[in-house]
Amino acid sequence: MELSLSERERYSRQILIFGEEGQKKLKNARVVVAGVGGLGCPAALYLASQGVGKIRIIDKDVVEASNLNRQTLHWTRDIKKPKVESASEKLKEVNRDVEIEKFLVEINEKNVNELLEGSDAVIDAMDNFPTRFILNEAAVKLRIPFFHGSIYGLEGRAMTVIPGKTACLRCFFSESPPKEVFPVLGSTPALIAMIQVTEVIKYLTGVGRLLENRYLIYDGESMTFREIKIRRNPECPVCGKI
Repeated sequence: MELSLSERERYSRQILIFGEEGQKKLKNARVVVAGVGGLGCPAALYLASQGVGKIRIIDKDVVEASNLNRQTLHWTRDIKKPKVESASEKLKEVNRDVEIEKFLVEINEKNVNELLEGSDAVIDAMDNFPTRFILNEAAVKLRIPFFHGSIYGLEGRAMTVIPGKTACLRCFFSESPPKEVFPVLGSTPALIAMIQVTEVIKYLTGVGRLLENRYLIYDGESMTFREIKIRRNPECPVCGKI
């Protein structure tokens, strides 16, 4: 699919980075955003603004007032509306050239393969590790790159999983942390989501060095970044035999 004149103008600044061929790769890509909350809203917004051709958003929840400090695609008027409906309305206004696929479902072991199949990348924008583990396992088995992000208060974390090449989420986390209602400063998921989106764009266009086998930790309280080097676990129940 070639770029139109309007697309060349719209994306001219990023075309200076990866050229028209890179922009065409974005236009032809389908990216899954699993969760349209604090991470998923800014992630979907910037994927759309940068011209990713198809964005599949998945979420089972409705908008609540307590979401509004961080979930930037949901506004006061959207309270009680399904998040996928609220988000898709805004995304279509951001970029009418982008196709938004919306799924009002809970991700589980029975439907995850169908939800991810045919995609070029998966952004983990969930708020719980059991669902993250389901997504991670499906992405590894389907050989779809998986871009993890998580937050707590003023802290955020990110890693990139390339199936068959890098460690996966289960290599690093053997079990789920305890489930809880955790604190969130609204700007924290926005920052981590931008890291995830940047990784997706880099992967799709072939530009730059990815967060492969590196676990990035952001501490907003001290305004520091550090990374932990990780490696594939040969005994990993998900990727150990791939």
